Order: sequence, then C-alpha cells, then structure tokens
Amino acid sequence: MIPLLTRLFPLWAILLSTTAFFFPNLFVGLRSAIIPLLSVVMFCMGMTLKWSDFKEIVKSPKIILIGVMLQYFVMPLSAFLISKSFGLPPEYIAGMVLVGSSAGGTASNVICYLARGNVALSITLTMASTLIAVFAMPALSLLYLNQIVHVPFLKMLFSILQMVLIPVLAGTTLNTFLGTRIKKIGSVFPFVSTIAIVVIIAIIIGLNQTKLKEVGFIIICAVMLHNLCGLLIGFWLPKSLGYDDRTCRTLSIEVGMQNSGLSVVLAIKHFSVMAAIPGALFSIWHNLSGSFLAGYWGFKKSEEKAEKNC
Repeated sequence: MIPLLTRLFPLWAILLSTTAFFFPNLFVGLRSAIIPLLSVVMFCMGMTLKWSDFKEIVKSPKIILIGVMLQYFVMPLSAFLISKSFGLPPEYIAGMVLVGSSAGGTASNVICYLARGNVALSITLTMASTLIAVFAMPALSLLYLNQIVHVPFLKMLFSILQMVLIPVLAGTTLNTFLGTRIKKIGSVFPFVSTIAIVVIIAIIIGLNQTKLKEVGFIIICAVMLHNLCGLLIGFWLPKSLGYDDRTCRTLSIEVGMQNSGLSVVLAIKHFSVMAAIPGALFSIWHNLSGSFLAGYWGFKKSEEKAEKNC
C-alpha cells in the first residue's frame, strides 16, 4: 500500500498545489517549516544509500564533468536565447539568466531520489555545481548581462551543509551499519519524502500566489520552456554518449532543476523585484515538472520490476 501511495506523488502534488493556490493562508504560516522538511527528506534519502555508492561515483569523474558542463552551458545559454526570442524586457532577461547561471538546486536531489535515479551522483553534482557557482555566476552574468553579480559563497556553502550534506551523511551512516535491520521498513522512507516535498511545494505556491496571479502568460511560458530544455538536453546528451537510463534520469533532473532561490535573492540585490519573478516562477514550476517526472519514472521502474518478477 505504501509503495502505491508513493508512486501517486504527482497526484498529491497537484491536489495540494491547487489547494495552496486557492487557499494560500493554509500554508503561508508554514514558511519556517521548509528547511526542516527538506532536512527530513535528505535524511530519508540517505537511508537508501551506503558509503560504497559515493566511492563508485568518485571513480567516474567524466560523468561529473559532463553534468557540470551541461549545467553551466545549456541553462544560461538557453535562458538568454529564450528570453530574446520571446522579446522579454531587460529585467526579465536578467532574471532568466540568473536562474540559468545558478547551481543545481537541492530539490533536484529529492526528485532524483523519488525518480529512482542515482542519488549519490545527484548529490555530488549539486555540491560540485554549488562550488563552481562562486566563479561561474559572476562570469556568466558579465557575459550575458554585462554586469558582475557577486555570489554569497559562505552562505550558500553553509546552507548546503545544513540542508543536504549533514542529513544525507547521517542517513547513509545509519543505513551502512544497520541496513539489514531496517530493510523491512525501507518503503517508509520514500513515502515520508513524498509527503514532505508535496508540502514544501504547497508552501512555495502559497507564498507566491499573488505573483502567480499578476505575471503574464509569456514569462510563464518562457520559464516552462527553459526548464524543459534542461530536462531534455540533460537526458538525451548523456544518452547519446551511451550512459544508462538511471544516469540519464539523474543528469536530466540535475540540469533542469536550479537553485532558483539564490537567483531570486541576487536579482533583488543587483537588479529589481521584477527581475526576481522568473526565479520565483521557476521555483514553483521545476518542483511540479520534477514531481511529474519522478512519478512517471518511478512508476515505469516499478512496472519493469513487476514484469521481471512474472
């Protein structure tokens, strides 16, 4: 029963997101719960990993390099080209480019986990792109916007340690030493993660409900297309290089899902509130599109497993 409820992840996301849009007051007061909920998800994720998983990733630096190159080439370039082709005003172009120049978001690790991707690779790529963002974001902002954006490196690093690394390592350590004893309750962890991420999405939508009503159709389409470019190219390029589906799913999610929260902060600081709108929209949309992908790939994987057992 629990695995079935977990596979219905997209349905829960739609239901709670719709509720949050029409009744935002139910969720806006839960803003402070986002980080604790994310930490719970990361701990549950760690409970599906072992230290040996990370050792295997370190042995394959090529895929990490491919992931980082996709992150910092495809996303900023596609953001700039989409913005120009849609005829967006300069403030929106700045916001789009900042989203594209951001590191991979922590939500990508969660979605990868639910999509049955390579979680150890996803976490490694998020950490790598976050470290590179300190240099990449100022360089890319100068290239595309003719303005240098200063990145809060220490703040980013601390948040990654707090929200991602510590909970994941705690879960991984427990699973490494107690894996056989907790195997029977293994299906509980994906379910808890599903509930937590659905609530996080609902809180984000509740907090941004007014902006969603105000923004135009064109900027919404631009944000959706930008996300789609990352998801598609992130999957098919490694696929064309001969990588397995699990790795391709991981890169698709990692490239397509950005640290849009950082882009919002930087847009307000260096440009304007209007420039922060693409990041706010991306924050909502990439969680929803990621939920649908996780549901599809997770369900597909379960069907393949069932067929093998027949």
